[in-house]
Amino acid sequence: MGNHEEDAIRRQINAIAEAIGAKDLESLEQVYAADVVSYDIEPPLQHLGIEAKLKNWAHVFLVFERATYEVRDLSLVLGDDLALGYAFARLSGTLKNGTATNGMWVRVTYGFRKTDGAWLITHDHVSVPLDIQSGNGVVDLEP
Repeated sequence: MGNHEEDAIRRQINAIAEAIGAKDLESLEQVYAADVVSYDIEPPLQHLGIEAKLKNWAHVFLVFERATYEVRDLSLVLGDDLALGYAFARLSGTLKNGTATNGMWVRVTYGFRKTDGAWLITHDHVSVPLDIQSGNGVVDLEP
């Protein structure tokens, strides 16, 4: 597995960021497998299929006037047709009401499968650390 495959996966992650900035659901759809299983930051515990995943992004587009998706420290582990990526990510921007928000850093894991020559996300998992005593998510940490 050479740098070519790693570069292709990194381009997919960059495509997510570009599509979010453009509020482009059609481009986002091209990054995910049709049967994607997403453990997204919003309830419920799992979102099954591309329509559910796109519904989450559509909700982001309703809330944000302008959105930026930033990924830091992306690490990849590649096999022949499966790959794992993990990173920190942040959604920030300007809300519809004009309020600027720095968002929050989350932990994200991407599972990729190579299908017809393209690396598609078949699973993603987004989380924040938990303060066990209070039961609340900790959303003010930075990488």
